[in-house]
Amino acid sequence: MRKLLTILLLMLAIGTQAQQRQISYIKSDGAWCHVYDENGRKVTTLSRSTVGDVVGWGSDFFVTEDGGWVKIYDISGKKICTLSKSSVGKVIGVSGNTFTCRDGGWIKVYDKNGRKISTHS
Repeated sequence: MRKLLTILLLMLAIGTQAQQRQISYIKSDGAWCHVYDENGRKVTTLSRSTVGDVVGWGSDFFVTEDGGWVKIYDISGKKICTLSKSSVGKVIGVSGNTFTCRDGGWIKVYDKNGRKISTHS
């Protein structure tokens, strides 16, 4: 019983640590996009032909533009959502858990899941 409890606690600690990883840097290297965590360790490598051009990142997500699409990925490279560039506009900044787009005379703020938070003129 004691061994089982120890194993469960270790698994919980490892799972919690994995969830707390943060993006410190994303390097575009030719055809590849490398995501690094706060310890400088490579978390994942993704093909730029798949993800597009990285336009910014927060602590646990990053945003790319690929043709007519804005794509949001988590730290492990899993796509969170895809938005049409014609509806969100051009990404002009990523900070915290949000990203900001300019669409004509409008500034739109989205959360990391792709939900619109606000629109300003």
